[in-house]
Amino acid sequence: MSVRSPLLSSSRLFWLLHAGGWSAYFFSGYLYGLAHGKEGGYWKLPLATALAGFVVTLGLRQVMRALWHLPPGKLVAAMVAPVLLATALMGTVFFLVLIDWCGEECRPDNLLGYVAYTTSYVYVILAWVGLYAGIKYYQQLQQQTREALAATAMAHQAQLKMLRYQLNPHFLFNTLNAISTLVLDRDMDTANRIVQALSAFLRHSLDADPMQRVTLKQEMDAINLYLGIEKLRFAERLHVTTDIGPECWSALLPGLLLQPLVENSIKHAVARQVEGGTLTLSARVAGGKLVLSVADDGPGCPALDGNDLPNGNGVGLVNTRERLRVLYGSDQSFEIRNRPEGGLVVTIVLPFETGGAPRG
Repeated sequence: MSVRSPLLSSSRLFWLLHAGGWSAYFFSGYLYGLAHGKEGGYWKLPLATALAGFVVTLGLRQVMRALWHLPPGKLVAAMVAPVLLATALMGTVFFLVLIDWCGEECRPDNLLGYVAYTTSYVYVILAWVGLYAGIKYYQQLQQQTREALAATAMAHQAQLKMLRYQLNPHFLFNTLNAISTLVLDRDMDTANRIVQALSAFLRHSLDADPMQRVTLKQEMDAINLYLGIEKLRFAERLHVTTDIGPECWSALLPGLLLQPLVENSIKHAVARQVEGGTLTLSARVAGGKLVLSVADDGPGCPALDGNDLPNGNGVGLVNTRERLRVLYGSDQSFEIRNRPEGGLVVTIVLPFETGGAPRG
């Protein structure tokens, strides 16, 4: 239905303008006759010419639709003959009705007079052709604009979904490897809990719509599903602390935005240290912005170049940065830096919003 409605709307618009325009042409001619004291039967002239114009321009419409694929220059050249023919037909109708109204005294004395009658309406036909072409070009431009916007939106959504669903195979590999080890060690209870936790996390991850935003409370629930798996793997080696302001829990943000950051910290700060490490998640509101940070106490990244990771590292961080750029444009910031006391901290600044339509 949505595909047909623009065509139907365009057709209705044409008939409304076509009938309205020629009706206005008739009434203007009729009022002209009254204003100049023409006899009562004069109304036949504007009526006949308006009806003739109504019919012949319908023919011109069909010709223009058939030739519309031509370049503008060739279209103009191809329309010369149809326009002259339509003008001659309209002028001939006017001439015949004129003779019927005022008799032989209105008949021209020479051939030039006949030519004048049959070409006197060329400006009317040209005006109709110009208006028709202008409206059609405008509608075509609007349609192309709508198609371009739709294509951009589809590409936008596809890009977000690609970035959102690019699960880190490192996490899956390590989790499955941990399950395999537990099975070999016959620790079925822990292996079963990891399988259930992994299933719950993947179900949440794949069911969530990347075009929708969630509250920070919902985001933390998802992060806790992920951390539940990692805590089963690392046991006492993984410590997690949170520092979230009470006003932040209802803040909106893209779903699973923080998971790649948490995963990156566990991979580089916890897994690589025998004693493990501490992960700190914090959120606060400052200056109308939501400030999120994920910090660890690992070795940091000595090769960090400003706000950029070395090539080949931090795929999850790069994807997160790109998601934010696509969703928020310049109305966000993403910073990676080494902490003076050791470790790495990633800080995200977003507009603080607690309601409204999803971005997308």
